[in-house]
Parts: sequence; structure tokens; C-alpha cells
Amino acid sequence: MKLPITLLSLLSTLALAAEHPDTTGWKDLLAPDLSNTIAPGGWAFQNGELVAKDHDTLWTKESYGDFILDLEFKVAKEANSGVFLRSGDIKNVLAALEIQVHEGADGSKYGMVAAIYDAMPPSKSMAKPVGEWNRYTITCKGPQVTVVFNGETVIDANLDNWPEVGKNPDGTPNKFKKALKDFARSGPIGLQGLHGKAQAPVWYRNLKIKVL
Repeated sequence: MKLPITLLSLLSTLALAAEHPDTTGWKDLLAPDLSNTIAPGGWAFQNGELVAKDHDTLWTKESYGDFILDLEFKVAKEANSGVFLRSGDIKNVLAALEIQVHEGADGSKYGMVAAIYDAMPPSKSMAKPVGEWNRYTITCKGPQVTVVFNGETVIDANLDNWPEVGKNPDGTPNKFKKALKDFARSGPIGLQGLHGKAQAPVWYRNLKIKVL
């Protein structure tokens, strides 16, 4: 049976819609004094909001494998940050997947907000205006990585589809020195500090995690 194009479009849209979870009872990713993190000196909670004071990435001491991470963020104009997942080496940012957090696209679809940096763009832009809070629900389970961004599933990636070093499934190059399918499946979670030429601030709040 052939369906009208308008109905197909509606079904496609509905398939992308997703609810953010109720995080009641979930664990706080970060202690209020950041005592469960590495190199916390450049970060601090202010009125319940986590703010970076310098460029250092804030890493959890604990490693996480399969999990759901839920958080909110807002950005200043020209801000540039990101959420690092399952780092294999915290001294090398390219040893972790990074979900982009910034004010807007950097000119590349792989640099859009909610993209897996240099590997997969989001299916659509759901970013709110500068100064408004956005929400991510990031799920990592085995090779599968999904991102729900302001109520829409914008990333649904199977890392096993990245078997080649320096190449994405669509044939475009990436900067990684290891195939994404071979990335660590467990590691610390990181928040990138002040980054980019503007060194503009980013704020995070309500960072909750559920281990699967």
C-alpha cells in the first residue's frame, strides 16, 4: 500500500519524537564539591549551575560503560564546549566521543550542536536561542549511542559502522587515529571547559546518570 507523502512525513517526524526520562532516584554525576572529579580547579557550582573558569576539561574519577546521562546546558554567544563519553585517555580528547555543546554550527555538519564531533551530525537542529536551557539525554549501550535533544532523537549511532581509521560511514574523513568501533566501551565522562577563540562561558545543571 502506498502512503501519501504527507503521511509518510508525519510518521517520520513522530519516529524522531522522544521523551526525556524522569530522573528521580538517579545518581548525581558530580558531587557538589566536585570531589569525585579530576582537575576540578577550573570549575565550580554557582547557585546550582556548573560553570567553567578556564579551558580544563572536568573528568569524572569513575568510569562508565553502559549508562544514560541526562543534563541541561545553556551557552553564551560563541561558546564552544562538549560532553566527552567513555574516554580511553583523558589526556587525548580524540580518545573519546564528544557530543557537541556550543552556540551554533562551526561551518561543518559534524560540528553542529548535538553532533558526535567529526563523526555524525544530528538529524535536525533543536538548539534553543543563546541563554536558554537545552536538555540532552545521552544513552550508551555497547556500540549504540543515542542522543535525545530537547525532545527529539537526533543521534542514533552504532559505532560498529565506523570500522575504518579516519573515515566515516559516508566516506568523509575524520580526525580520529582509531576506528570508532575500537573506541573504549568504558571510561570517564568529561565536560569541556572554555574552548575556542571567544572563551565564552557554558553552564550545566541537573547532571544525572543511571548505570545500565
